[in-house]
Amino acid sequence: EKCVRSVLAQNNNEYEMILVDDGSTDGSGALCDELAAQAPEKIRVIHKPNGGLGDARNVGLEHALGDYLVFLDSDDYIDETMLAELSEKVDETHAEIISFGFRVDNGGDTSQVFIDPLPEDRVFTLADTPELLLALPNAWTRIYARRLFLETGIRYPGRVWYEDIRTTTKLFAKAKSVASVHRPYYYYVVRENSITRNKNVDRNHEIMDAFDDLLGWYRENGLFERYRDELCRLAIDHIFLAASVRVLMTDPKHPLLQEFYQYMRKYFPGFEKNRYVAQLPRSKKLAFNLLLHRRYRLLATLFRAKNRVGG
Repeated sequence: EKCVRSVLAQNNNEYEMILVDDGSTDGSGALCDELAAQAPEKIRVIHKPNGGLGDARNVGLEHALGDYLVFLDSDDYIDETMLAELSEKVDETHAEIISFGFRVDNGGDTSQVFIDPLPEDRVFTLADTPELLLALPNAWTRIYARRLFLETGIRYPGRVWYEDIRTTTKLFAKAKSVASVHRPYYYYVVRENSITRNKNVDRNHEIMDAFDDLLGWYRENGLFERYRDELCRLAIDHIFLAASVRVLMTDPKHPLLQEFYQYMRKYFPGFEKNRYVAQLPRSKKLAFNLLLHRRYRLLATLFRAKNRVGG
């Protein structure tokens, strides 16, 4: 409900809101209908059999009437200025993708801000700004021209983890124009059942499935060699660093840790010499080196100590 209220509070009135009830069994479908009844001129509800987050997004984008799309996760919310200011950016740039930042809402603390270091003073493409591939691939930190999905046929996969990384990174390659706004409009609410906190360690294997999909697509489109360095750094961030840490914090002896290491060796030989490694923040560089030398227990100990002191 907080998510819907944050949209209805926008100081821009030129939007429609589509609520997709993805076969909910917790009463969410009835709540969607109740909210739509309160603002029928703005809200449409689509009830469908459960197909997963990606499938729900696809249904929404295919039924949308607007020229631009923004995807909101149902327990997050947005700043009241978001749609008005992004509309101004659309009028200014006519870009097919416009990125923006977000705040993390951790129990009401919203001081943590993430903004990708992308150019704000010009319109760009992946070809002239390959660092675009290093941006966080979240679906909800950007708006998209709806035609980008319709003309390319790119859609979100259903019933998988990491559906964003399989999709956003392809849209980057197909977009003829991209722009960036260095403001955190979106509020990402930390929740216990998110992928980053999920206790089902074995499902972290799906990050490799996601990269199989992504790397295969870049090869099929003749783009792999051109963006090898950026794709390697992306894999370092999401497989070698993030997924490894998620696993070792639960089980430093889990076989997935070796699988992640071997995956990097197989698809990116010499990945430790990637030119973007030097740009890693100091803490990530330390984690990178400890993982490289399989010092899993030490890294887990350091992370626990960091979390205890609130670092």
